[in-house]
Amino acid sequence: MAEDPTAEPLDLLVRSTRDLLRPEELVREATRDIVKDEIRRHIEKKLRDDPKLAEELRDAIRQLLEARAREYAAILRVAALSARLGVSTLPEDVRRMISQQVVSLVSSELGQIAEKAL
Repeated sequence: MAEDPTAEPLDLLVRSTRDLLRPEELVREATRDIVKDEIRRHIEKKLRDDPKLAEELRDAIRQLLEARAREYAAILRVAALSARLGVSTLPEDVRRMISQQVVSLVSSELGQIAEKAL
């Protein structure tokens, strides 16, 4: 629907609000939330009824999170090594300048992290 550039701001607001609050969308979202809640309750009951299954699920989730953390650490390491390789190919004066800028940036970031932590 093309908007009339001469329309009053209030008219535009009412039209856009009406579009946002279409009843069929609200009903669909509410129904989806009800179904999700019912499924969640069913799963929680099954886990309460079978503590061994619940423990195995917790262990599997912990292993998944640890694997993701290792993956991110490996990605960071590859990125750092790639940056080191790239910097090593630069002329000495440019390498020195970049190194100083990186040290300054890291020092600044670490300072901000320390301030937030304290």
